[in-house]
Order: sequence, then C-alpha cells, then structure tokens
Amino acid sequence: MRTVRRLRRSELPADTVALARYLIGKTLSHDAPEGRTSGRIVETEAYVVGDAAAHAFRGQTARNRSLFLRRGHAYVYFIYGNHYCLNVSCLPDGTPGAVLFRALEPLVGIERMAVARGALIANSKQLKLLTSGPGRMAQAFGVTRERDNGKDFFDTKSDLIIVDDGHRVRKIEATPRIGITKAADLPWRYLVHGNLFVSR
Repeated sequence: MRTVRRLRRSELPADTVALARYLIGKTLSHDAPEGRTSGRIVETEAYVVGDAAAHAFRGQTARNRSLFLRRGHAYVYFIYGNHYCLNVSCLPDGTPGAVLFRALEPLVGIERMAVARGALIANSKQLKLLTSGPGRMAQAFGVTRERDNGKDFFDTKSDLIIVDDGHRVRKIEATPRIGITKAADLPWRYLVHGNLFVSR
C-alpha cells in the first residue's frame, strides 16, 4: 500500500531545472470552497534566473513579487485576458526562479473540474480537455491570482499543496518549451511519455 504524504520544502531540489523534472509524477491538491481537486503532475516547465522568457527577467514588480519568495510559494499570473497560470517559486528568498505547472492527470474532484471548465465528459478526449494546458488546469482547480497568489505550498494550513503518493513515472521526456517566443529552444519542459493529458 502506498504512503501518501505532503512533500517537505527540504526535499525540493535546489536547481530550478532539476525541480521541474522532480515534480513530474507528484500530485497537486487544492481545497477550494467548491471542494477538493487533485491531479498528478504530468507536465512542467522551468524558468531560471536570467531567463529571457521568465517574468522576472527585468526585475521585481508588484505583479511578479511572489516569484522572489523562497522556494515553495505559488506564483499565479493572468494571461491572454482570460487564463490564470500556476507556478511554484524554487530559489532562496529574493532570487527569482519558477516551475510552471503545465498539465495534470485528474484524480479527485473530476466532476467539480468539469463544472469549473464548463465541460461535458463523455469520453477520454473530453476528459483531457479539463487539465491539459496551464490555463485549463488552473481553471479546473479553481486557482485564481486573487485567492492563491503567494500561498506557501508547505504551510501546514495551506489549501494548496504538493503530495507524494509513491507513484513513479516510467519515462520522463525533456523537450523545448512551448507557448513562448524567447529562449524557446531550451529543453526545460518535462512530461510523462505517452500521457494523455500532456498539452499539445
């Protein structure tokens, strides 16, 4: 029987790229007022210090302040005028670095995810649409900037946590990042090989 436990901050790799890979196969859980949702992390992207594609490239602002918090804090931003995206900060306090959660495999609260996404689930293709892509998964999980930006994943009172249930991924692929124009060729996107819920 697998042991399910919350990750400890001390377990996170100190390197941003290593953390993006490490999080593959772990579980993200969110206890929103609407109920609990959780999903296995199947796709991530790393954004390092000095990265031209990173939100902190030009320094700290009111918008990206959460990126500069010590590793383990949520950074939520709004994109394209209609999507939130969820990241985890991953460096010491004052140094920006983040891992973007790009896709999840739904585990708990699938009906709530469908309601949040305004989606019908009649087959596996429609199920994929719930959490395949950072905007979709944030919406399915009820993540918003107003409610979740700056939360500490490792605070014992946090309703947004990362869990290890002992699951081990057989094959993790590294590919160039997608959805960006700067430094897009860097192989810092990690995903579960063959998983249905990986974006694109």
